[in-house]
Amino acid sequence: MRSLIDIKELSTQEIDELIAVAKDIISDPAKYSEKCKGKKLATLFYEASTRTRLSFEAAMYELGGNVLGFSSADNSSASKGESVADTVRVCSGYADIIAMRHPKEGAPLVASMHSLVPIINAGDGGHNHPTQTLTDLLTINREKGRFENLVVGLCGDLKFGRTVHSLIGAMARYNNVKFVLISPDELKVPSYIKQELDKDGVEYVETRSLEDAIPELDILYMTRVQRERFFNEEDYLRLKDTYILNMSKLEKAKEDLSILHPLPRVNEISVEIDNDKRACYFEQALNGKYIRMALIMKLLGVE
Repeated sequence: MRSLIDIKELSTQEIDELIAVAKDIISDPAKYSEKCKGKKLATLFYEASTRTRLSFEAAMYELGGNVLGFSSADNSSASKGESVADTVRVCSGYADIIAMRHPKEGAPLVASMHSLVPIINAGDGGHNHPTQTLTDLLTINREKGRFENLVVGLCGDLKFGRTVHSLIGAMARYNNVKFVLISPDELKVPSYIKQELDKDGVEYVETRSLEDAIPELDILYMTRVQRERFFNEEDYLRLKDTYILNMSKLEKAKEDLSILHPLPRVNEISVEIDNDKRACYFEQALNGKYIRMALIMKLLGVE
């Protein structure tokens, strides 16, 4: 039995295989419509989610399976004080696979130690979000046809942004990838991530200026400043509008720039960009369903 807690648990070969399956699902969805018939997915979401939870549910339904679960801690026995370990041990008797989101870093790892079925980390605090990273990788692959030889800009909350941390970990394994880390000083990428990049000889630069960085980028990954990660409301209000991508900022960008965002956005991407051919974030959200279908099949051992 295998779980997925961290994107680095998947080899680049396995990522390539998942992407190939996802692309085949896109081209021929009917072929997969009963692949998980009789199987059940439990979605244990202790934290609010729209895309991740619904795309997991849509993925399982489109594979012919069924879904059960809860959408907030208030709707579970966690509100009575039940531990993650106990909840998961019980729920793993009801389902064949579990997707779990939790505000505390490491909770899905604890869950995997007590579960009778595979656990998929659907986001744990500011730590990891491997299925969002698979979504991002599928989007980049469909846009660029490769992962090598790319300049990837990551902009916004790089300190608490679990999607950023996971994507850096995944993309750093491919050849000749350069990261441009765009953030205010207060929201820089954690030092442990930079230490790993230094150790592996991966090129990166840090800057506060989106305008200066944008001309060289092949990928621009925008993120929102996350109110729920701040201890201090004043700090959030001071930093939340640091970066707003609009058409004037895009004037110096490459014609084939791909703009990604894990969503939800607040106002860090102007709605005027939604119809620009470089905007990929709604397609990215749809890609999440296909890659999660591929992952569910892989962890359930479905051919």
